Amino acid sequence: MSESPDDRPIAFLKDVASAMGAPSVDVVVEASDDNVRLNIEGAGAEVMVKRKGEILDALQHLVNTAFRRDSRGQESERHYVVDAVSFRKGKEAELKQMAKFLMEKAATSGVPQEMGPLNPYHRRIVHMTVAEDPAFSSESAGDAFMKSVYISKK
Repeated sequence: MSESPDDRPIAFLKDVASAMGAPSVDVVVEASDDNVRLNIEGAGAEVMVKRKGEILDALQHLVNTAFRRDSRGQESERHYVVDAVSFRKGKEAELKQMAKFLMEKAATSGVPQEMGPLNPYHRRIVHMTVAEDPAFSSESAGDAFMKSVYISKK
């Protein structure tokens, strides 16, 4: 039986959850064109979303860095999104809704609207939402890890 490319990150997340006091969690894999979502579910999984999801951000960074290479040592195009009890899905929906609201506001006022500061993952969601409407553009600005996104009418 061959190993799935997701087996190692799943085992890692289960080990981390167990060390944090949630030994009976499960990791559900949802693959899409863009990424592979690893959603931690079960008793105690909510410990992963404390402090506004900072633990998820750190785990996502670790998983993508540590498991970028497959079992043969080859660089993989796989990008993981680490989630717990669908916390990120809710946050993504909020970001999309806010981006659409600011698009409307930019259209009516004619003034670019600022959203942020946001981490790279959240900025990507905003940029992808804005890109769905060809009448709008978005641009990141800032010097640090956390940057603002400016949404404007073309």
